[in-house]
Amino acid sequence: MNTRPSIAIESTDAVVEDVLATTSFIDIHTHLFSPSLGSLGLWGIDELLTYHYLEAELFRFSPVTPEHYWTLTKTQRADLVWKTLFVENTPLSEAARGVIAVLSALKLDTDAKSLDPLRDYFRSQKLVEYIPHVFHLAGITHAVMTNDPLDPEEAGMWKRGIELDPHFPAVMRIDRILNQWSAHHGALSAQGYAAEADGGGASMKEVRRFLADWVVRMKPVYMAVSLEDTFNFPEDDVRTKLFRDAVLPTCREFHLPMSLMIGVRRLINPALRLAGDGAGRADMRAVQNIALEFPDNRFLISMLSRENQHELCVIARKFRNLLPFGCWWFLNNPSIVEEMTRERLEMLGTSFIPQHSDARILEQVIYKWRNTRRTVGPILAQSYKLLAADGRSVTRDDIQRDVNRLFRSNFENWIQRAD
Repeated sequence: MNTRPSIAIESTDAVVEDVLATTSFIDIHTHLFSPSLGSLGLWGIDELLTYHYLEAELFRFSPVTPEHYWTLTKTQRADLVWKTLFVENTPLSEAARGVIAVLSALKLDTDAKSLDPLRDYFRSQKLVEYIPHVFHLAGITHAVMTNDPLDPEEAGMWKRGIELDPHFPAVMRIDRILNQWSAHHGALSAQGYAAEADGGGASMKEVRRFLADWVVRMKPVYMAVSLEDTFNFPEDDVRTKLFRDAVLPTCREFHLPMSLMIGVRRLINPALRLAGDGAGRADMRAVQNIALEFPDNRFLISMLSRENQHELCVIARKFRNLLPFGCWWFLNNPSIVEEMTRERLEMLGTSFIPQHSDARILEQVIYKWRNTRRTVGPILAQSYKLLAADGRSVTRDDIQRDVNRLFRSNFENWIQRAD
């Protein structure tokens, strides 16, 4: 006899919505920074409006050319974006609607004709109080950073010593090492590590020493790299050698997962700068080969192309050292998030991480996580209804456990495992 305190099918939507609303998430990948990293952290209305998603959208509505746009001050650029996308047009895109959601959550005027009152509000905020307020509105406890040990400005701050903030765990981003070795190996030499352009000599040993020293300094929860859609593995190149002989051995030594974000096409329109990147379908055999060759490494995997998502689920079913995560960049739209999340639930159960914010500006976490809850709620509820219809009752504890796994403990367990 079933004695489980199951919920009524007609109550499923409300219970799921309540559990999602009352559970604090971990944002496992952002471009935010702790206050100790000073000006690297972006926040406020001018930063929100000059976000590269909105800049790309601006050029579809305005006769202003990118060349002229970049001659303007940030204040002038923000004014132009607001006037064009929010005053003269209805902000229906995901990025534009997100700004409206942020202003509404902060109880600010979403229909303002001038940005001056909004700027006054943000200038009045003190980060020590404002960050917890924003986290509370977003329903998150942690925002995992992206930290580049070869960025001159950031590296200097770390070397001088910063106060580690437990709410902003670090991640060591190594794009310049893996993707641009020929241009940046000299930066390792400048920091006292003997590195050669062809990766020969003692280069691999020195890269491992460099990475180990920065792991001790940063205390990252994982390493990460963004890779183009043409990425293949293995290849007869320096990147494969760095991957095999330096990066992944260091990850194993320090029990760190490696995050691979695959599918970007760099600067398909260079005039747009950061807004000029595109997306392409990648060859999933690279992921398969990596998972097979390095069974003792753990990988967080996110693909940028919608067309890669099903194959990623198939491969993840075969390799327990892969953890799919997030709906990245151009995929972070409700219609696609819904499709991907349903597919992952159907193929992987709750053994994935549905979303991350990828936020570059602090306040973006508010709308990105509100959108996630709003989109994921009906998907989870429908899954529970189907389960109940097939003969298995569902309790609130079941739902709470699953939400915890999807948005907290899957990540916590992944970064703590030492198998």
